[in-house]
Amino acid sequence: MNFFSAVLLGILQGLTEFLPVSSSGHLVLAQHFFGVQDSGDTLFEVFMHLGTLLAVLAFFRRRVWSLLVSLFSWKKTLRHQAHRRNRNIVLYLLLASVATGVVFLLFGDFFEALYAQPLAVAVMLLATGLIVFISDHLRSGDIPASNMGVPRSLFIGLLQGFAIIPGISRSGSTITASLLTGLQRREAAEFSFLLSIPAILAANLMSLGLFQQLSWSRFGAYLGGFLAAFGVAYLVIGFLLELISKAKLRYFSYYCWAVGLISIALILWKR
Repeated sequence: MNFFSAVLLGILQGLTEFLPVSSSGHLVLAQHFFGVQDSGDTLFEVFMHLGTLLAVLAFFRRRVWSLLVSLFSWKKTLRHQAHRRNRNIVLYLLLASVATGVVFLLFGDFFEALYAQPLAVAVMLLATGLIVFISDHLRSGDIPASNMGVPRSLFIGLLQGFAIIPGISRSGSTITASLLTGLQRREAAEFSFLLSIPAILAANLMSLGLFQQLSWSRFGAYLGGFLAAFGVAYLVIGFLLELISKAKLRYFSYYCWAVGLISIALILWKR
């Protein structure tokens, strides 16, 4: 893989990691219609995912730092209540992640088998369009993330688990689930992005040992993909936060519906 190709793939990764259009669904359909394959280089994919992870950490660096500080601040100072609210958010992030893990353990093999079913993936894109469309028509609740409670956090985590299905958007699912439970719109968006941190880590944890195989001849290309994924994802996060706050995600639903319907028509026509 050359440097230019790595940067291009990094840009695509940064765009699709957080946009509510399902990058996995697009990959399946691209493979079916155009013979487009993923990089096939697992270590490079880890580099790109770490780039998008770093983008979340950098964008929410103050928020993440405050959450970490609160984990070790138990004294009753003037900020005692703020630390308590932060610890609640960390608890809910962990519970939601556990719920996602349970869904993966129970249905992961079945969901991953759908990668070989482009028609099913196209139908799931229609579902993603509906999920995203619904999010724009839900009123912003009055519940802060720190008061969401255990049932709401588990519900959000369960819907994130079903986003393992190719064609279902993780960000769209978690944002809509948060709004359905009555969370404030801005906090629903922030919770969704923070929830991506353990999700990305868990998805790549088993591949971290591949860093032992890293060769300096490929490091430049890998670094280019990493930086491209980081930079684009950082910009996408800010862009999406504005759209979510203004309830303007429906444009992505129109896109998902168009791609899904066209794909279904082409797949059925070829049969």
